[in-house]
Amino acid sequence: MTAALANPARVSPIHVAMVAPVQALLIGVVFLPSLYVFWLSFNESSFGKAPSWVGLKNYVAVLSDPYFWRAFGNTAIVINIVVYLELLLGLAIALLFAGGVPMRRVLISIVLAPYAISEVAAVVMWRFMLDPSVGMISQTLASLGLPTIEWAVVPAHGLAVVCALSVWLHLPFTFLILYAARLAIPADLYEAARIDGATPWQQFRYVTLPALVPAILVAVLFRYIFAFRMFSEVWLVTGGGPARSTEVLAVYLYQEAFRYNEFGIAAATGWLMVTGSIVLAIPYLYVVYKRTLAGDA
Repeated sequence: MTAALANPARVSPIHVAMVAPVQALLIGVVFLPSLYVFWLSFNESSFGKAPSWVGLKNYVAVLSDPYFWRAFGNTAIVINIVVYLELLLGLAIALLFAGGVPMRRVLISIVLAPYAISEVAAVVMWRFMLDPSVGMISQTLASLGLPTIEWAVVPAHGLAVVCALSVWLHLPFTFLILYAARLAIPADLYEAARIDGATPWQQFRYVTLPALVPAILVAVLFRYIFAFRMFSEVWLVTGGGPARSTEVLAVYLYQEAFRYNEFGIAAATGWLMVTGSIVLAIPYLYVVYKRTLAGDA
């Protein structure tokens, strides 16, 4: 099958029939709905009202809405904190485990545990721990004479909780990519570096880091895309409040669609998010292509 796909001339009707159900599923679930949302973004639409063509009016309304730009700013803040903090933690844990630690299998299970918890359950747990009245974390801070985290009142506190929760939930994803890439580095390279007198820092700088760059780029690319469309963490923790001050773009889209029933504006917001994701992805995809695919040609 792989050889046939590598050589288009050898693709038979059987091969086409084997992949046809998947292609049909993608067309029905992704491509056609995307086209409909794109068409809807140029129409004024609401409950009980037939869509009417308005051209670029929805895009102008979104781009002139101060709540959109506030949501965009919050999204940018959350993305940069979450992605790079998660990258540093994932890289540090991957290098620690690859270097050998006692009870490594148990510790890896602990690191991967957040992926076994639903986001709703995780948010409920975090909200209970951070409750200003009875939360374990809030009581600990109070006993130390420190101010509590007023995540439901202070926007900065709410965004900080969202960032911490997102890092905790999605750290296993980054860790797995970097850990697998680190284990794939041949041990002979480190042996040669030690023979040449390289220090641990030099081994990391000249052996480990260059070998991990493709994996780092892939991890950052996917986390940028996932964080750019973050919804559940914000919606379940703060609901975008207080006064829509902690909204991110996905929450803004949800509010426009299902609270204000502005389906055309919501569709325009969705396509602006798609465009933003593509803009974020292009530089990383280009570098990945230059470092991997182009090198194999």
